[in-house]
Amino acid sequence: MIVDDRVLREDFVPSEVVHRHDEVNLLSESLEPLLYGRRADPAFCFGPTGVGKTCIARYTLAQLREQEPGVEVAYVNCWQEYTRFRVLYSVLEAVGRTFDIHRSTPKDELFGRLRETDDRPVVVILDEVDQLEETAALYDLHRLGHVSLVLIANREEELFASFDDRVRSRLRAGTRVRFDRYGTDELAAILAERADKALEPGCVSDEQLGTIADAASGDARVGIGILRSAARRAAQQGRERVTDDVLESAIPDARTAIRRKTVEGLIEHQRVLYDIVAEVGEIEPGDLYDEYERRVDDPKTNRTLRNYLTKMVHYDLIEAVGERRGRTYRIIDDDAVDRE
Repeated sequence: MIVDDRVLREDFVPSEVVHRHDEVNLLSESLEPLLYGRRADPAFCFGPTGVGKTCIARYTLAQLREQEPGVEVAYVNCWQEYTRFRVLYSVLEAVGRTFDIHRSTPKDELFGRLRETDDRPVVVILDEVDQLEETAALYDLHRLGHVSLVLIANREEELFASFDDRVRSRLRAGTRVRFDRYGTDELAAILAERADKALEPGCVSDEQLGTIADAASGDARVGIGILRSAARRAAQQGRERVTDDVLESAIPDARTAIRRKTVEGLIEHQRVLYDIVAEVGEIEPGDLYDEYERRVDDPKTNRTLRNYLTKMVHYDLIEAVGERRGRTYRIIDDDAVDRE
């Protein structure tokens, strides 16, 4: 049934995009100076989870490299690479300059080596850039005249609130590419493209794709996950197509798998916060911070903790209930989500 599993992966970049042409055009225009040997101003991709920000950024850069192969592209997921050292190392790794670098190598030496890569332009995509613990990496990269930045985050206000003044002033200018949730029909069309390339003909009906799109509530990551789960389940059962009962069971399974993967990707201090909320069920911020400080040796600031919690809200791991003073955090009920 599944003829190309790669197409059903979250990180797959299609050769053509569906329903994001305006966003592609705007980002392409912002990067156009690179075609003429000039540096591009920073570009920002803002929007909720699962709206194609990462896919469009990588697709647009792939299109740019077809026109100008001399441009190097470094993709950095700041959820995993969240320190200055790890960001600089990831960029150096992408351009093939990590020989003789160790964990003990001074960060300034990494920066110096990156400065020496000015024989060709480099575009650095910083995904989940609001996860950075050290914005000094952004200052470093912006100082390099041959490096152009594409920054991906959920919300502009929260991103800029996390910057120090010198980074905020340098990155204030730049192109904003804003992504809205997909409509049900738009997401169904995206899923149809994926199914056409990944599955044998006739394995899933248009009506079922509409059901998946509706269940995903505008989140392509969830929609693709449901389609992948349904196809794999049907194949394991020896069926020639996805049946409605298989699809029905795949919807909660896919959500659970996505959530588990996201939880596993949390950094140490985020995971402590998540575990506390999961254990208690619902908790006030003050009590949460107190319990967190009891569990860790080197606690982060309250501002950093608020950023962590906001990120987990964006990823539907927890939800914030109420306004600032009366706010509580609680675990999201999967059963309630499935009933929506």
